[in-house]
Amino acid sequence: MTSTPDRRKPGMAEQPRRVHIITLGCSKNTVDSETLAGHLRANHLELASSVDDADTLVINTCGFIDAAKEESVNTILEAGKLKSEGRLQTLIVAGCLSERYGDELRREMPEVDHFFGTEAYEPIIKAISPDLKYSLLGERVLSTPQHFAYMKISEGCDNPCSFCAIPVMRGNHRSTPVEALVKQAQGLVAQGVKELVLVAQDLTYYGLDIYGGRKLADLLTALADDSGAEWIRCMYAYPAKFPLDILPVIRDKRNICSYLDMPLQHASSNVLKNMRRGITRRATEELLDRIRQEIPDITLRSTFIVGYPSETEADFDELMDFIAEQRLDRVGVFTYSQEDDTYAYILGDPIPSEVKEERQQRIMELQRDISLEKNTEKIGSIVRVLVEEEVNGEYRCRSEADAPEVDNEVYVRSDRPLTPGSFVDVEIEDAVEFDLFGTAIAR
Repeated sequence: MTSTPDRRKPGMAEQPRRVHIITLGCSKNTVDSETLAGHLRANHLELASSVDDADTLVINTCGFIDAAKEESVNTILEAGKLKSEGRLQTLIVAGCLSERYGDELRREMPEVDHFFGTEAYEPIIKAISPDLKYSLLGERVLSTPQHFAYMKISEGCDNPCSFCAIPVMRGNHRSTPVEALVKQAQGLVAQGVKELVLVAQDLTYYGLDIYGGRKLADLLTALADDSGAEWIRCMYAYPAKFPLDILPVIRDKRNICSYLDMPLQHASSNVLKNMRRGITRRATEELLDRIRQEIPDITLRSTFIVGYPSETEADFDELMDFIAEQRLDRVGVFTYSQEDDTYAYILGDPIPSEVKEERQQRIMELQRDISLEKNTEKIGSIVRVLVEEEVNGEYRCRSEADAPEVDNEVYVRSDRPLTPGSFVDVEIEDAVEFDLFGTAIAR
């Protein structure tokens, strides 16, 4: 996507060199921002820790659903005020929102100097300092704690889900070769990363475009054997045409977490068909049974959408029954958002927001009870955790069953100092709905 003309006022410095990046949206955006930061640093541009210390601001936006779009627009407007007050020289908007609505944003937000789409590293650097030579060299600059990092194994998506605009914003599926990912992983581990969180729009599609087949199992094997990471975690695995050959790899490789995030979106076969998910409730149940047979101790996470235009009360009741029967370990729920340029757009948005929110709340109440039961069963067990940080005299940690930023936490007391990024065995002594509590076991 091309940028708008530079609107810097006369007398402003021609080459602002202190750049701050604001990242909105998902973990894939986090990777993009970290990659941009690495390229900026490779070009000898200073990374500012806050907008107050910057003369250039890059906002990496999200355009996935209404709430994310609203957050992105509000962030841009707030930055525009800073620019009008003379506290910023250059304001750049990038990412999914400007990829999707660039022309409209240009008309409505003249205070923004440049709009770019996704992964526009070279154009952004050239817009900030035109005389600098763009370079692909340089490591990512992690914005996460040093001990974990997201690793994007592919970009874009070829799945036809009726509610999703990701293909509009991110394009078709494009896998990164195994060798390049192993090298990237080794570089992250050399920086101190202990946990690699694999992300994509759909992990299970990996390899189809460049190898002619689904090769996630090969990638997991290579990363487990050669990356040096102590934990490797899989997020965003599409259930239709699921590659069953990854299951023995997850089961047998010591450093691959017994954890799988699989966004199911619904359980009613009628709704799944309308969503164009390529799977039925029965096939979903058979897949979950197979996963649990292969990996009995696996932690399963999923997300669901309520309030899809064709969702009836009977469909929602079926979803509730499914969640009660399957007893997934982790569940997130989104209310349906009508999105431009999607197949479902023509269906309108007939279900009132209050009905959507009530359905969302009912599922989370059900899941809260399930989670409490599962957590209570862990009392008395020994769990290996990764230390995140010290909080008020105890330590906030995560177990293998918990992805960063979205899952449970384990709060640990210890009679010796624990270092963030280290692993420790913990005896679980208490539990609530979404957290565990325990004491570090003496060496």
